[in-house]
Amino acid sequence: MAYFSPKGGLPPQSQLLTGRAVFTDAYAVIPGGVLSDIVTSRLPHWDGARFWVLARPLSGFAETFAQMIGELAPGGGSDRPEPDAGAEAVLFVTGGALQLTLAGTVHEMETGGYAYIPPGTEWRLRNRGEGSATFHWVRKRYRPVEGLDAPEAFVTSDRDVAPIAMPETDGAWATTRFADPDDLRHDMHVNIVTLHPGAVIPFAETHVMEHGLFVLQGKGVYRLNQDWVEVEAGDFMWLRAFCPQACYAGGPEPFRYLLYKDVNRHMPLDLPAAQG
Repeated sequence: MAYFSPKGGLPPQSQLLTGRAVFTDAYAVIPGGVLSDIVTSRLPHWDGARFWVLARPLSGFAETFAQMIGELAPGGGSDRPEPDAGAEAVLFVTGGALQLTLAGTVHEMETGGYAYIPPGTEWRLRNRGEGSATFHWVRKRYRPVEGLDAPEAFVTSDRDVAPIAMPETDGAWATTRFADPDDLRHDMHVNIVTLHPGAVIPFAETHVMEHGLFVLQGKGVYRLNQDWVEVEAGDFMWLRAFCPQACYAGGPEPFRYLLYKDVNRHMPLDLPAAQG
């Protein structure tokens, strides 16, 4: 499997300013080419680490989640990574190898590795390899439900979970589902969607779930609200609830993206509650 990871650096002074970055009240596109050194963030209790912040709770923007790409130098990481005891998380490794200690159990995660971390779980993360390692860190404030326990932690990988084909697509459009969609304990899903060249989402999806989409591989043309936008590996898209969306997959390789959505909860009836 191939996954895009940012390389940082800076563009040359000769490069034109015009680019593909878009920020609207319905969607945003952050191209991979703008993930340079000067837009990285450092975080408390992390060493040998830098982060590209793709989404964060912000009025008029992402309301339910935060998403970052982390880059760890050899030996880098954290023994106190999560400051919010009510936050759940998904980690997805896009380059290198990481050692995740989760509730006292050590997991060696290679490229394509995936971990779900429930709220209140103690965890540590280190790069034990000789080169840098990159990973996505998706965070959400968990919304408990009376009578339902929080989900258990689990560690798996992209290669160990079989994609599920969408009906009547002959496998051209499939989703790798890491959590059981019928398990109502989960209030977010972070999946991988795969569309083979020429495949299409053939209608403008319009739904309550908010989305974060990071293109891991390939290229495509996405319908976002009333606009058609070309995207490629390394691009991030944020879609507000009810933003119409559809796409065509380009070629010559599969078009794959990491997809966040909030699921399985009643709609809060006041905005402050929705924002936590």
